[in-house]
Amino acid sequence: MLPLRLRDFIEDHDGWLYAVSAYDNTERIGCILRYIPDPHGERISRTGARYQKLDFEPSFKLIGERKPHYLDIIHRVPPTDVKRIYKPEIELPAIVSRDSRVRKLMKLFSVPISSMGCTGSLLCGLEIESSDIDFIVYGRDWFAARRQLISAVEKGLLEPMSEELWETVYRKRRPEISFEDFILHEKRKWNRGQIEGTYFDLLYSRGYEEIGSAVSEKGEILGSMTIEAIVTDASYAYDNPAVYSVSHEKISRVLSFTHTYSGQAVRGERIIAQGICERHGDEYWLIVGTTREARGEYIKSITLLEQ
Repeated sequence: MLPLRLRDFIEDHDGWLYAVSAYDNTERIGCILRYIPDPHGERISRTGARYQKLDFEPSFKLIGERKPHYLDIIHRVPPTDVKRIYKPEIELPAIVSRDSRVRKLMKLFSVPISSMGCTGSLLCGLEIESSDIDFIVYGRDWFAARRQLISAVEKGLLEPMSEELWETVYRKRRPEISFEDFILHEKRKWNRGQIEGTYFDLLYSRGYEEIGSAVSEKGEILGSMTIEAIVTDASYAYDNPAVYSVSHEKISRVLSFTHTYSGQAVRGERIIAQGICERHGDEYWLIVGTTREARGEYIKSITLLEQ
């Protein structure tokens, strides 16, 4: 059996559907509850069952009330409680067969089909007309797909993001940086776009061979901190958490647990970051995204802003 990894989904014996949100899933699966059966829900499965989608806070509230033994920083589900596993790369052919937008998107990328997948509502068969597309490319192939996405827009094969859509993304993310700074960082990332008027994310997830080295443990919290530092390695800047190794007198890594600050800086750039300092053995890490909204926390590339 393939190991669970970020952006897979699991279903428990009550039919609750969870998005896998971690790579360390051997003892208990790190995830977030996303959909529950509901006779009045607006989401309808392939079998005709109705579901309700849960936002972050309601999902934690429900878990606390009904399954408190799952509560942790994220939800932690014992493998014995899992009824079904949804793998984005395995379910992609079925999704492509029913969704022309995903089919068109997939054809833009010259990477192995085993390196592509679709997560979120499409993976669970619970999409509605307004659903976004959460398209995944795994491991190092993600960077090739990103280059191909840039080329597709430049050649007119794919429509560019509209200003209205950028404003929608900004309102949804509600970052601690101005709209102008947000756009400046986002437009060079090329990890999102639109196809036939539908928004999509080009999401990164590690290849199976990379899972073992993923960051997972929580450290000793030492308090709020703001730093300026030079990025020395941004190989996993699009992962979750995004990881930036930095040159700084105290902090060795800056980690972002919010998608807003993934890909925010590249190697060699000077950044300013505000978050919570954690001790991890002999190292100190700065954590950004310690709450859902990441209030008071951010990463900005000073190098980019000064150009």
